[in-house]
Amino acid sequence: MGRRGCGKTTLLKLIAGDIQMNNPDSDEECGITMAGKQEIGFLRQVNFEDKEISVEEEIKKVFTPVFTCEKRMNELEEQMKASDDKRLLGEYDRLQRKMEAMQGYSWRQDMEILFQRFGFALEDLKRPIGSFSGGQQTKVAFIKLLLGRPDIMLLDEPTNHLDLPTIEWLEGYLKNYDRAVIIVSHDRMFLDKVIDVTYEIEYHRMKRYLGNYTAFMKKKEEDLLKQEKDYEEQQKEIQRLTEWIEKWKNTPSKVSATHSKRMAIEHMVKIEKPRHFDTKAFHARYVPRIESYTNVVQAKELSIGYDHELSKVSFLLQKKERLAIIGENGKGKSTLLKTLIGEIPALGGEFKFGQNVEWGYFDQQKAVLDDADPQQTVLDNFWEAYPGYLREEVRSALGGFLFSGEDVMKLMGQLSGGEKVRLSLCKMLQTRPNLLILDEPTNHMDIIGKEALEQMLREYEGTVLFVSHDRYFISRIATGILEFSQTAVKQYRMGYEEYLAEKQKEADGLVGSKVMGTMKTSPDAKDSQKLADGQFGRAAGGGGKASPTLADVFDKKSYYNPGKIRSRLQNQLEKYERQLSESENRLAELQLQLMDPALASDYSKLMELQNAIDAEEKNQESLLERMVETETELQEMPE
Repeated sequence: MGRRGCGKTTLLKLIAGDIQMNNPDSDEECGITMAGKQEIGFLRQVNFEDKEISVEEEIKKVFTPVFTCEKRMNELEEQMKASDDKRLLGEYDRLQRKMEAMQGYSWRQDMEILFQRFGFALEDLKRPIGSFSGGQQTKVAFIKLLLGRPDIMLLDEPTNHLDLPTIEWLEGYLKNYDRAVIIVSHDRMFLDKVIDVTYEIEYHRMKRYLGNYTAFMKKKEEDLLKQEKDYEEQQKEIQRLTEWIEKWKNTPSKVSATHSKRMAIEHMVKIEKPRHFDTKAFHARYVPRIESYTNVVQAKELSIGYDHELSKVSFLLQKKERLAIIGENGKGKSTLLKTLIGEIPALGGEFKFGQNVEWGYFDQQKAVLDDADPQQTVLDNFWEAYPGYLREEVRSALGGFLFSGEDVMKLMGQLSGGEKVRLSLCKMLQTRPNLLILDEPTNHMDIIGKEALEQMLREYEGTVLFVSHDRYFISRIATGILEFSQTAVKQYRMGYEEYLAEKQKEADGLVGSKVMGTMKTSPDAKDSQKLADGQFGRAAGGGGKASPTLADVFDKKSYYNPGKIRSRLQNQLEKYERQLSESENRLAELQLQLMDPALASDYSKLMELQNAIDAEEKNQESLLERMVETETELQEMPE
């Protein structure tokens, strides 16, 4: 952990051996020591030497030891046909064990499964590496690293360029990785789910904390409060002793005591005054120029895409809501924003802004790839956009985004990605829009910047529509979710934590009561049929009353019957037990199929079977949870 520029990536490069320590004047023993020979794998900035070779050829470089071993085994097999030398058999046996340790017999299966996990199609293996985008090439480098299974894996911002499903899969992979992993990341939820030890670099020092990101933040805050208290008490004691010395220093009978107290001050282990970084980034309150009407943006069957439709979108964004757009890459999240601002035309359907809506648009890619004069200062770059501002107004605006003092004289060519993002946001907000349309605003930002932006957006009096893969940021900001999935785009009028719970219910076969434009499902088949037949009102948006929630169906007094509810719960429990038994049988059958030698080279089928096994295991966990819940409800029922 640490702010940008504190040396995190430099430390990884030192561990990897990319750079050497420079400490010629020190008598201290310092450096990096390792127990034995450790294989180190480092996810570096991507720079493939040969852009013309296929992705498969590039990835296969990882398996060079496997191919070397395999070649020697083939040679030994030929030699053993003509000789019964036991040394050949012994070498072959050693190589066979080595192949098993390297997982050499399943290298192609492992490669293809991992390749697909990162969102590629198998046919992409044949494409030249240079035909992929920078983000895709980073994924290829990541795949190579994971397949290499190093003893120490060094990951620098590993979640950049990954969509949410891939990040969630990576979390599970790293948690179960049986070797060491060192991660530099600003993805707070990723850190919470993966790490168990945190090192923070601050003020040119490093400190170790046990636990994940949340535990680290809690302990750091506790340490800071204790340090402040101890510092204040020590300063009071120093002041008391100093005043005593000043009072009695010229009194002959107090010379010895005065000397003693002066020595006490000198020999104190001085407690350092706690230092606080300026975390007041974006502290200025940006009040919209005018207030919009209630409905800010409304889209109905809006078809988005370039030469073909990526998705069809319907949603309603109302005043002061903060709607997060999430989902897999390639489904049209950023395309939706570009369609709304008129950068690309809609392919069909319709959308409209409400009355008095004034929007401001932020695109992190344009912000980072800004083609401004690299010799221009930050001050002049801002002033060029707003020539009517006085110098004091320019410095004040920039100061609100952490460009204070000499920072305003930095050259544009020297700015980091995070600094360019801050400058772009600062310029965009000067128009004081009442709708912010933000595309990945936290990319390239350090944690201090993210936290400050979160605070600013929570205090912002307008409306926010934003795309993000930063789940921690989403959980702190969003009041609603617009989810782009494989099959559809769906709006959830709830925060991120509620959305996750709702998704779990949907996975369990229950549709939540707040999903827009979808029918509500009850665990009771009879009431489900009534809902389907419209006896409880039509779905929202279909003309007529909105569908009832599950509470509407079951909480009315006319439906409350303890005997009927007990009977329903018992039937439900029996149903879950049957479903669990059926699932166990299906899982056993799938596992047998996976072991079938005839499928050893049918990687598509193996992938399909593994996905089915994962789904069945998840289904069993869900069924067990529901059985426990139902049993608890039965126990709590009045006799």
